[in-house]
Amino acid sequence: MKKKTPYLTLKDHSVSGEKFELIKNNKYGFLETTPQPSLEKLPDYYKSEDYISHTDTQRNLFEKVYHFIRRISLKKKLKLINSFSYKEKNLLDIGCGTGDFLQTAKQNNWKVYGIEPNKQARNIANKKTNDAVFKIEQLLKFDPASFDVITLWHVLEHLPNLEDHITIFKKLLKPNGTLIIAVPNYKSYDAKYYKEFWAAYDVPRHLWHFNKKSISKLVSKVTMEVIKIKPMLFDAFYVSLLSEKYKHGKMNPIKGFWIGLLSNLKAIKSKEGSSLIYIIKNN
Repeated sequence: MKKKTPYLTLKDHSVSGEKFELIKNNKYGFLETTPQPSLEKLPDYYKSEDYISHTDTQRNLFEKVYHFIRRISLKKKLKLINSFSYKEKNLLDIGCGTGDFLQTAKQNNWKVYGIEPNKQARNIANKKTNDAVFKIEQLLKFDPASFDVITLWHVLEHLPNLEDHITIFKKLLKPNGTLIIAVPNYKSYDAKYYKEFWAAYDVPRHLWHFNKKSISKLVSKVTMEVIKIKPMLFDAFYVSLLSEKYKHGKMNPIKGFWIGLLSNLKAIKSKEGSSLIYIIKNN
């Protein structure tokens, strides 16, 4: 069997308009964006006023809906990490954006730390967390076994040197710690429906595109185990709305909502939600 096979050709809809290939890695099951931008060029693909996770703006209905959903999601994320019984409650959020999740956790007695490479977002986050957010280089400076919980909310797909990062997370977790990874799922109904227009491919900012098999294989290599998978129901609607824009040049709220709903309904049986949360234990 070939190590890698072509999967799909698509373009960057939000910044450059450049074309990219998705190549399937048959060893792990994930898709790789090809060619991948160099580390020097990669930040250029984030230079857009529409890259919403790096700002707190609410300029239009779409952004207002995004922030409304984010407030609901924050409560769910907090409930999830509070379900673990940790005495010290040390939390590291990687790719923390403007710091809302860290702020929420801090207000609920978690000792919080964040990693955010984008300077603008990091500055906003530090105002909310008393300077608890650092550049990505800090990942290698934390002491081993420092954290009870490490979270990556739609971040793993952005990280170069994928296997190296998984090894770092393993090292930073306490022996019974929990790693939480939320990523889009290219096996979902909305991904199959929109194909090259599926907004969650978001090339080349998303370097990798995961399914359940690939996440389990990745973490098992460093003796960690997926113990539970949860759907992110709002993502199907958000992604479908954006996919409609990419496919037809404008948003169609009714069609986008319908495809999002259909994706969630089909996922009840298939367990293939638009985005999935993986709860992973350090063994």
